[in-house]
Amino acid sequence: MTENILVSVAWPYANADIHVGNITGAYLPADVFARYHRLKGNRVLMVSGTDAHGTPITVRADAEGLSAEEVYKRYHRRFLDLFVKYGLTYDLFTTTHTENHFKVSQDIFLALKENGFLYTQTEKQWYAPGKGRFLPDRYVEGECYLCHYPNARGDQCDNCGSLLDSTQLINPRAKGGGDLELRETEHFYLDLGKLAPALADYLNAGKDHWRPNVINRSRQDVTELRGRAITRDLDWGIPVPVDGWRETGKCLYVWFEAVIGYFSASIEWSRNNGQPDAWKDWWYNPNAKTYYFIGKDNIPFHAVIWPAQLIGARRLYESDASKTLNLPYDVPANEFLNLEGQKISGSRNWAVWGLDAAERYDADALRYYLIANMPEARDADWSWSEFVARNNNELVATWGNLANRMLSFAHKNFEGEVPDPGNLRPEDRELLAAVEAGFDSVGELLGAVKLRAALGEALRVASEVNRYLDVRAPWSEIKTDRVAAAKTVFTALNAIDSLKTLFAPFLPFSSERLHQYLGHGGSLFGAQKIVAYDESSGSHEALTYDRSGAVGKWQPSKLKPRQVLHPPAPLFKKLEEAVAEEEVARLHGAG
Repeated sequence: MTENILVSVAWPYANADIHVGNITGAYLPADVFARYHRLKGNRVLMVSGTDAHGTPITVRADAEGLSAEEVYKRYHRRFLDLFVKYGLTYDLFTTTHTENHFKVSQDIFLALKENGFLYTQTEKQWYAPGKGRFLPDRYVEGECYLCHYPNARGDQCDNCGSLLDSTQLINPRAKGGGDLELRETEHFYLDLGKLAPALADYLNAGKDHWRPNVINRSRQDVTELRGRAITRDLDWGIPVPVDGWRETGKCLYVWFEAVIGYFSASIEWSRNNGQPDAWKDWWYNPNAKTYYFIGKDNIPFHAVIWPAQLIGARRLYESDASKTLNLPYDVPANEFLNLEGQKISGSRNWAVWGLDAAERYDADALRYYLIANMPEARDADWSWSEFVARNNNELVATWGNLANRMLSFAHKNFEGEVPDPGNLRPEDRELLAAVEAGFDSVGELLGAVKLRAALGEALRVASEVNRYLDVRAPWSEIKTDRVAAAKTVFTALNAIDSLKTLFAPFLPFSSERLHQYLGHGGSLFGAQKIVAYDESSGSHEALTYDRSGAVGKWQPSKLKPRQVLHPPAPLFKKLEEAVAEEEVARLHGAG
């Protein structure tokens, strides 16, 4: 039965380029998962966008002497370019700086207010006398009062991951220098304490499929919930939609409105496609499944606070009182990726930057290593020597060489066609059955968001085909028994065609090329494109995914005898061992 699958992907801050830790943390696993479900025939909606309103953007703008809008637009375009290079198939990758997102965020705020889940409170906030303004939490740094990390941000500690109250920091200091003093200011608060019982019920029911690190932490967080401010004294963001507040320069806090982007992007996608109510198939259909792909530092916002907002907003834009907004079905958060034994650090330039790496290496080679080394259960480490070794010993040797040598052999010895096998032998049928079983074993792991294991299983199936060929040896067989060789080649080509599909969610670019080499028409997936959408306030660029012409299906191959093959080329490149030394030297030179 066809399922509606919402794939919600973490929104990158538009203050820095994306590195491989970000890619493997959220963006790439979401794409692999979405591609698999599309091949299965499910209705997938994959959405995200650039977080344009966070204080990291204003910090960057201040440092460069630019406006926040100029900074956000620059990085937004670079995000679009990167996602195209890595083949990340967003149905819509938009931004939070759209009229649509402003309205939806304000509507959720008003729904929470009307339903009794907001209250106002006067609080003390850090004020910079020299600048004449209150400082957002990210403009305040100091020692974490929980783990005593010396460089914690005012909103969250990068060391222990805890959400912080900036006024409790030890030895607080203003980012960039200057005096600090605490002054009173009034803000709206989300009454998380009032929402806690419903959240506890949600988190304690039917979460066996959640990763232990996500569900255990979230259940603990719910026991400690209290009201949290959702407005801030800012001049860059979404105005508070309350009379008397719009004029004071107060905006919705970015942590509150950014997660609303999953909802607003779904609505924007529907309108862009001329189906203004289509988003309800994912947000109000009780049988739909919604997944949130994030890094572990975002677990509290997506597994606790965002469900609280959805519970509090109840049935926004829906007149049927029996319907409520869908809560996350799963939040498969990944751990962190380190680099050569050290924590990735953008400020120290200790990172493998996504766009830079794509200039020197094929996207599928990068995707392969990032998935094979994905930090699903614990932190992982990017090692350039391991990247080269796994590229050569696994991607090239096990899979790439198998596909290329058999296609080349068939093209040379069988007039560029799939040979007619006649009746297959027992060993031929056994191999094809083993490959067919891979659709269940790989698919089960993909559906459970165990992507690293799923890729390993696909590679294991490819090894079975290699062992079959080692025994049958068609290059020798053809010298004495062309009929037997035809059976072997037919069997191997069908196995390779099936493997093409098993590898397609992980390695879409090479799978598309192999699809063409094997003589198929159409595209496995469709195509990405960057478009501009007009609004009354201007236009914004977005990434969309066009599925027209997509023919890929999650099913075994059925190559026919005499099907015409196209001249093949190697799918992957073998890398010299010196590459690792060069890249490590580049890292140390840049740091």
